[in-house]
Amino acid sequence: MPYTARIICETMVIGCMELVFYAPWVHSLKEKRMIVKSICAKASNKFNISAAETGLQDVHQKIRIGIACVTNEGAHAESILENVLNFIEANTEAEVVRVDREILYRNEI
Repeated sequence: MPYTARIICETMVIGCMELVFYAPWVHSLKEKRMIVKSICAKASNKFNISAAETGLQDVHQKIRIGIACVTNEGAHAESILENVLNFIEANTEAEVVRVDREILYRNEI
């Protein structure tokens, strides 16, 4: 019996976002760490994303957080990142001073 192969093209989409915040009232790294942990935990729990402090660890009043999500559609990744940004802005007093987004596509055959 002849074997017929069926090729299915699947796409993995990775949404990445880096946020930089300014928190002028922060005067210690311990205080900053509490803010970072709170932001990352709340966003991760609500949206099933990965979040971590990705830089500026020794600067008291600036916070850099990287966020990533994995899905199968670019529009869904964009939607997740937009919802995460809106949620974080609504749940922290820190000012968002920079937002960088990138959507990565990986096709497997």
